[in-house]
Amino acid sequence: MKTIDDLGDLRGRRVLVRSDLNVPLEHDDAGTRITDDGRVRASAPVIRRLSEAGARVVVMSHLGRPKGAPEAKNSLNPVA
Repeated sequence: MKTIDDLGDLRGRRVLVRSDLNVPLEHDDAGTRITDDGRVRASAPVIRRLSEAGARVVVMSHLGRPKGAPEAKNSLNPVA
């Protein structure tokens, strides 16, 4: 597996990062909040390093296991 150092000059290049951001959420009357942000914190250094190297970083993930139509409870908006 290649490392960031193996990718060469990243300035202006688009880099797709698959990140496990399936974090536990709590839903209540005040809205939705992350109850454990460990996975987000673990992904941040890689995303930051790519960005600082000049890459245009695209992060993809999923939340939950939706069946059929999208469900608001599986939105990644609270993670963003």
